[in-house]
Amino acid sequence: MKIVYGGGMKKTLPARKIYIILHDIRSIHNVGSIFRTADAAGISKIFLTGYTPTPTDRFGRARKDLAKVALGAEREISWEYVKNISALLKRLKKENVQIVAIEQDARAKHYKKIRVKNLAAFLFGNEVGGVPPKILKLCDEVAEIPMLGKKESLNVSVSVGITLFGILGI
Repeated sequence: MKIVYGGGMKKTLPARKIYIILHDIRSIHNVGSIFRTADAAGISKIFLTGYTPTPTDRFGRARKDLAKVALGAEREISWEYVKNISALLKRLKKENVQIVAIEQDARAKHYKKIRVKNLAAFLFGNEVGGVPPKILKLCDEVAEIPMLGKKESLNVSVSVGITLFGILGI
């Protein structure tokens, strides 16, 4: 797969399947931004869980507010809505997908120290509450982006970009 970056630089990615799981994300603009970043990073699929908005409304119509931010990436990236995140994580584990939550937690490792398999999923949680503790227990690893300033967290779409480009080495 080829990815073209802003300056026309091309890079070939290794053969792997990397997924994103977005759980209970409130902002449709964050979801649109994540689709755009996922496309740039060569992500295979995005799973939308809980009340995370999808690229189409309940009638199957395209969501213009998401599309405006995603700039068409919502049509390029495969996506699936799964209401129950626990069921999704169990399904992915049966498929030998490594699940890495991005969250501040006692067992979290620095995100740059995470090594992913060729079949992995990064889980991002709600903008305020993050990934619930009961869901963290279902994950193989927890990674954290260190915070050096006075704020305790980053915008979820920014966290996705840092994680994908930092851990995947793009």
